[in-house]
Amino acid sequence: MDESNALNGCTIGFIGGGNMAHAIITPLLMKKIILPERVIISAKTSKTRQHWQEVYGVRTVEHNTDVLVCDIIFLAIKPQCLNTAIKQAFEGTPDNKQRIFVSIAAGITLDTLRQKIALYGNLNTAKIIRTVPNMPLSVSEGITLYSRNEYVSEKEATPVVEMFSHIGIVQEIDESLMNVAGGLAGCGPAFGYVMIEALADGAVRHGLPRDLAMKFAAQVLVGAGKMVIKTEKHPGILKDEVCSAGGTTIAGVHQLEIGAVRASLINAIGAAVNRSKELGS
Repeated sequence: MDESNALNGCTIGFIGGGNMAHAIITPLLMKKIILPERVIISAKTSKTRQHWQEVYGVRTVEHNTDVLVCDIIFLAIKPQCLNTAIKQAFEGTPDNKQRIFVSIAAGITLDTLRQKIALYGNLNTAKIIRTVPNMPLSVSEGITLYSRNEYVSEKEATPVVEMFSHIGIVQEIDESLMNVAGGLAGCGPAFGYVMIEALADGAVRHGLPRDLAMKFAAQVLVGAGKMVIKTEKHPGILKDEVCSAGGTTIAGVHQLEIGAVRASLINAIGAAVNRSKELGS
């Protein structure tokens, strides 16, 4: 048992037991940061509930209302489902418990969340933290960016920050940056997977076995990322250090420029940011 003081005694609920719930809670359970008896997950399908019960030993429920007994409640659902999920959670439930709601719904602002909880839960001062987590949390290499509303003190946010700190880096940011953060931190891993696949395909095309190509391509991005973080050098400088005059690397970089890879990645972030704004409107 490695439960921190901040998390000591906290019960944690998830409305939604899908991929992001897995990414967040599974490594915490595996590391014994959180005990399964302190977790409640609501899910629509019996198959999902059975999976959580049998594999992880957590309590599962069918109705969102049953999660409201928890101290920290994750709204681990898609933006399109948020209104219905909150409405169902507060059906017939008098609100007299101080909880912290943690949303992972892309594009949905703190004020919109407060309005929905006020409408269905008769609670105008709900404590809400909005987050942008990403899938690599599942392997403890994630990013979680968060903003809190005025009803959540820094101390009250500590258990949530503590949770995420065990599975990646955590950073509080101004809410005005959340959509941009989602485009980079939230969507970026998918763009990285595309790059890994393409690098591996290039090596396979020239004779490297597929299993080796995939392993090497993935490690290339892991290593490059760690070099940027640990050396604190600009990636352009690190790139120049690898590109010797007339060598193999500069020949490849030239082809990337011809293919507008740099511009495509910039545009990919822009498209993700714009979609996040649309989801919140």
